[in-house]
Amino acid sequence: MAKVSWQVLRKDRELLVITVLSFACSIVVLVGLWVPAIWLFDASGPADGGKGGMNQTLALVGLATALALTVVGVFFKGALVSGAHERLSGGDPTVRSSLRRATSRLPALLPWAVLTFAVGLILAALKERAGRLGRFMTDMVGAAWGVATFLVIPAMIVDGHGTVSGLKASGSLLRETWGENLAARVGFGLLGFLAIVPAVILFFVAGALGGAALIVGIVVILAYVAYVVVVLTALSAVFQTALYPYATTGSVPAGFEGSNLRDSFILN
Repeated sequence: MAKVSWQVLRKDRELLVITVLSFACSIVVLVGLWVPAIWLFDASGPADGGKGGMNQTLALVGLATALALTVVGVFFKGALVSGAHERLSGGDPTVRSSLRRATSRLPALLPWAVLTFAVGLILAALKERAGRLGRFMTDMVGAAWGVATFLVIPAMIVDGHGTVSGLKASGSLLRETWGENLAARVGFGLLGFLAIVPAVILFFVAGALGGAALIVGIVVILAYVAYVVVVLTALSAVFQTALYPYATTGSVPAGFEGSNLRDSFILN
């Protein structure tokens, strides 16, 4: 499936640009929130709140950062799905057309981002306070949530669902099909692991050489890892988008003919 998704992605490198824009916006969010926060804290000094005040400030900025990053991630995931859907429907998407369609779905995407953030926050809080069994159960709940919501954004982008109806549609598709998209998630995870192996080898080689080789090696590794993340993010979005019309109508999208798409969702 990754090979077929890559063939589709090669026709629209704009999807890679969208992923890069997502990471760039995330960096802007981090800098925009943390630099002023650190500057204000340094300017006010510890006397204004002491260690307790610092912890509260860090907690608030951390929450704001997590929420903002979630919004950025959901929006650009919507843009990726928009571009992938346009290509799979026979169109020729651009970065502008993908962003425009995602922007038109902001009334659904923004509440979904907030809900995603809230669920993640609750699960993280429960896991922090739980014992070993509790942490395991929390991980299982998180995994189940990820599977049940796998097609929420495609439902919003492709069929115009709202936040609640998109969640219901994704859950309904899961209940009405045999098989699971876990195979795809595990498959892309394994692909990512294998892709990172060369970076690990290069790190140890550069570390053994030391000096300038280590610095150059680190730069190359960071660039390579960034490229792998960008490609895998786009590939996952293409595959996820292709699954939605197949799960809802049984039709295989353009570009996936002859693939093993049916292995991911076997209709009852």
